[in-house]
Amino acid sequence: MSVDLQGLSETEAARRLAEIGPNEIGGGGGRSLVRIVAETMREPMFLILIGAAALYLVLGDLWEGLFLLGGAALSIGLVIAQEARSERAMIALRELAQPLARVLRDGGERQVPARELVPDDIMLVGEGERLPADGVLRAGDVLAVDESALTGESAPVTKEPSSADAPEGEPAPGAEHGPFLWAGTLVVRGQGVVQVGRTGIQSALGRIGRSLADIEQEPTPLQRTAGRLVAALGGLAIVFCVLVALAYGLLRGDWVGGALAAVTVALSLIPEEFPMVLAVFMALGAWRLARHQVLVRRGAVIEALGGATVLCVDKTGTLTENRMEVARLWTSQGEMAVDGGTPPSGPAAELLRLAALASAVRPVDPMDKAVHALCEDLCDPATEDEPERTWPLRPERLAVVQVWRMPDEVRLAAAKGAPEAIFRLCRLPPEEIERLHRVIAGYAAQGLRVLGVASAQIDGRAVETPEEVAFALAGLVGFIDPVRADVPAALAEARGAGVKVVMITGDHPATAAAIAAAAGIDASAGVLTGAEVAAMDLRKLAGELERVRVFARIAPEQKLQIVEALKAAGEVVAMTGDGVNDAPALEAAHIGVAMGRKGTDVAREAADLVLLDDSFASIVGGVRLGRRIFANLRRALTYVTAVHVPIAGLALVPIVAGLPPMLFPMHVVLLELVIDPTCALVFEPEPSEKTAMLRPPRSKTEALFGARQVVLALAQGGSVLAGVLGLYVWALEVYPAAEARGAAFLALVFGNLVLTLTDSAATSGLFAPHRRVFWLIAATVALVMSLVFSVPAFASMFEVAPPPPTLLAAALAIALISGGWTASLRLLGRKPGAAAVASGA
Repeated sequence: MSVDLQGLSETEAARRLAEIGPNEIGGGGGRSLVRIVAETMREPMFLILIGAAALYLVLGDLWEGLFLLGGAALSIGLVIAQEARSERAMIALRELAQPLARVLRDGGERQVPARELVPDDIMLVGEGERLPADGVLRAGDVLAVDESALTGESAPVTKEPSSADAPEGEPAPGAEHGPFLWAGTLVVRGQGVVQVGRTGIQSALGRIGRSLADIEQEPTPLQRTAGRLVAALGGLAIVFCVLVALAYGLLRGDWVGGALAAVTVALSLIPEEFPMVLAVFMALGAWRLARHQVLVRRGAVIEALGGATVLCVDKTGTLTENRMEVARLWTSQGEMAVDGGTPPSGPAAELLRLAALASAVRPVDPMDKAVHALCEDLCDPATEDEPERTWPLRPERLAVVQVWRMPDEVRLAAAKGAPEAIFRLCRLPPEEIERLHRVIAGYAAQGLRVLGVASAQIDGRAVETPEEVAFALAGLVGFIDPVRADVPAALAEARGAGVKVVMITGDHPATAAAIAAAAGIDASAGVLTGAEVAAMDLRKLAGELERVRVFARIAPEQKLQIVEALKAAGEVVAMTGDGVNDAPALEAAHIGVAMGRKGTDVAREAADLVLLDDSFASIVGGVRLGRRIFANLRRALTYVTAVHVPIAGLALVPIVAGLPPMLFPMHVVLLELVIDPTCALVFEPEPSEKTAMLRPPRSKTEALFGARQVVLALAQGGSVLAGVLGLYVWALEVYPAAEARGAAFLALVFGNLVLTLTDSAATSGLFAPHRRVFWLIAATVALVMSLVFSVPAFASMFEVAPPPPTLLAAALAIALISGGWTASLRLLGRKPGAAAVASGA
């Protein structure tokens, strides 16, 4: 069978995908609806609710029991709906996290999700990529492949291209020099063209029954902390239940009433919203980041992202467009600037033609693409589709040499690579090399990357290495990678937010300095090279990092050294990387950021975040969103804590004080039906504060929900408790118990809504578009409260009566004052301090 390296058509690929199925191993899906329901039903809050409903039904209070059952069903439904919403967001993220494969379809190169690969697809692979399917290497370099995932052997094996039909028999992983490649293995050196064989469960990895692409979803430290808190409060609730039941029964002789009072106290003490809020915020926060081209692989990093103090970024593709253009052509007869309007001619055209002959036939490298793009309409490099022979890039020879058979049967060798390597191939004298280095230095100062180009005619004799042939220098080609248009504004925003930006590149120091200046990075302290970094100890490097912002000729191991020095200086470090050897630096950084387009699978596996568009502006946008998510989550947790203070206090204090109970289980259920949607749906979409990126990063020791937030929550909740309890005690002296309870319950419900608005509206107006959900909840609550007081059956069930106008006005005033005093401080002009108080920031 001959191999068509043009690839399948999209129509044929779609037909095979429908016939064979996706290239997936195992389900890897999220929680099913049944599992979400089962997990929700195990929550203590709902078990207590169902127990209270059963108690009412046993006592013969049919309507109270049915109301509690209905309330339990509604509460459970709300939690399930929000958990399902979170799960949908996570499924969407897993879709985004699907590895991509480079394939040839309809004769052109494109990226497709690895799950869409089908047998006989032509796939392009390169160093650092994990193979998504079994296949046969048909063209390209000799590859070094790590097959340890299948064989357990750590040493890479070599794979040689084969254009012949696959041999008979069942090949096995681990064989040296064969053309067979396996899903889940890693290309550690070289690049090639692979014809896909088996996919999905038919691949070797599928038959073993394991998937390296699955990401284990574990609770974040914050979720574990919240779980422990809820468990502790649950234990406390049980203790109080027993004490209240005993006190009520022994002091009042009413054991049934004691049981109901105990249930009320238990319901009021359990803040079951904590885990739900964390789950919803983490999932939807990750989804919002993904919409801004930042894919979150580890949920815990959302908490750290907004606190980053240093962004260490690559130059190519992050600060620049990773879209090389030929900018200048130098030959011994002169040089010319390439502006797109004037095609090269004469020696410059010949230089460009030779550069194209030394470039990949199907270019992946940006410089090869730039040469082909400029040469496309200018010259026909050769009559053959493939070079006769290729010597790929090697550490000892940083140049690519390709031999072509020309129309006159002459064999022409074209070389392109690092100028030093080309000068050695051309055997240039030292004085000539010195003169050319001055040209290169001038180009580097303009931010250009420079390649040398040379050629040689080869006679009929066999040539083992390019060094056996004397090459003639054709000239130098200068490439420019333009700075992304959005980078200067993003850098300015990062500076305003107190975030240091450090540029790390493998380029020439002069090139690095020129790009840094064009982007807006402060390079006044000079450029440190990799050799200089390697010679420093950790303390000295940390000192240099206080002032130096540009690093050049940096190797991956020096990236790790820079991360460790920054961490030793107390910085919260975000580090970008794309290569196989960048993984240690990405693991060591507080926030590892892999490139989604040009990054390797190994880098993405080690990273916490993946930039889907490789853009620096997306990193800064991620910091901005991270600060927003952190602030909103903090406000939501503060609100949840604050609102449980008056509920617990009003359930407990009247009983201890010998007063008529103010809250019964149905009151708490109604309040929970308000709290559950409020804490997630109202707080999560709040926009960032206008000053969010004008403040320095928070301290890395600052907790999301620490002592300051606890004090604020107790102050807010305590003020509502004091106001409502005072109203209830006063009203009992003047009005019947049902009216006093009705007024106090009204004050508690609307005090809760005012508190919601106070804590959530710290960043924008009361009637901002995103606040529609709050006003919908408020309108629904007002309608329900009207029904409670106006329908006798409901009023009897809740043991309330409509309060007279004076008491009603007092209740509403208490709600407004006790729930909104922090907002009043802001309105009185103490905006900076009050905003911090209101947000807990």
